[in-house]
Amino acid sequence: MSSTPSAIADSLAPDRPAPVRAGTASGPLGLGLDAGGTQTRWALARPDGTLVARGEVGGFSALLLDTSAGRVVLAQTLQSLAAAVLSQAAPGALRGLQAGITGLGEPDGPAGRQLRALLAQQLGLAPTQIQCDSDIAQAWHALFRPGEGYLVYAGTGAIAAFIDEAGTLHRAGGRGPLLGDEGSGQWIAREALALVWRREDDSPGAWTDSPLARHLFDELGGADWPTTRAFMYGGDSAARRGSIGRLALAVARAAADDDTDALALLHRAGRELARLPLALVRRLGPRPVSAAGRVLDLHPAIEAGLRDALPQDLPLTVHQPDTALAAARRAALAS
Repeated sequence: MSSTPSAIADSLAPDRPAPVRAGTASGPLGLGLDAGGTQTRWALARPDGTLVARGEVGGFSALLLDTSAGRVVLAQTLQSLAAAVLSQAAPGALRGLQAGITGLGEPDGPAGRQLRALLAQQLGLAPTQIQCDSDIAQAWHALFRPGEGYLVYAGTGAIAAFIDEAGTLHRAGGRGPLLGDEGSGQWIAREALALVWRREDDSPGAWTDSPLARHLFDELGGADWPTTRAFMYGGDSAARRGSIGRLALAVARAAADDDTDALALLHRAGRELARLPLALVRRLGPRPVSAAGRVLDLHPAIEAGLRDALPQDLPLTVHQPDTALAAARRAALAS
């Protein structure tokens, strides 16, 4: 696992389109989506599991359905997605879609039905050929079979999940920045800024002696309170959430400079993440734990904190699932 913040830049930094294979593919194809707030990764696969093409477009979430402005953004993103995907598939080759979408709490509820209809319209599929689920459920399926283990996922938010043999999703955390998400990228950024400004209350100008504060203010573009206030409280809430999460990169840079505050905060983030699978263990019994999400790549202190807080007899692996490809393979097999 990388010990530098560069490994998470693709998920916490602005979107950069990935290259896809030229030409079009015939024969039945499944499409998999891993849709997050900052970027949407997609993959096309054949029923034998062969990857045909992959790429990325802007992020979207089910929460965009709540406002007219959000629905416009969603429509534009889905149009870009359809153009990229259909340029790689021969007419009629696309047979099914499995999508993991952040913010989708009830796949069979109104939001799930709306998303299936919108995706069907753009991709030329019937809604019955599309399965939408939460992003955490799709990530879990990329690592486990039903009943096998627990996944703790830390990105902009943080959640743990388990799917039992009956297909029921059990979760802990994932309640957003106001009620939780401890250990996530957004939580790390928020806690770091709070620490810096508490010290400024006690001793104005103390930030100049703090590598953590200097890295944060460099990222923000200013060391004054109006700059921080505008960043934290201004603008669109959904876009702001991803931007705040990207401040975790500045905390990681400070930790790489051996800043004691940054190191302690990242270790605490790992311990906070450990609480989530431990809650599932208490409810459902011991099982192996897998940790994923780009926050785990920020700095080794996060994984160290996670391991320190878990019992030694509870197996832990850190692995980044290829959610889009795994979803594409399931979609191809189901077609």
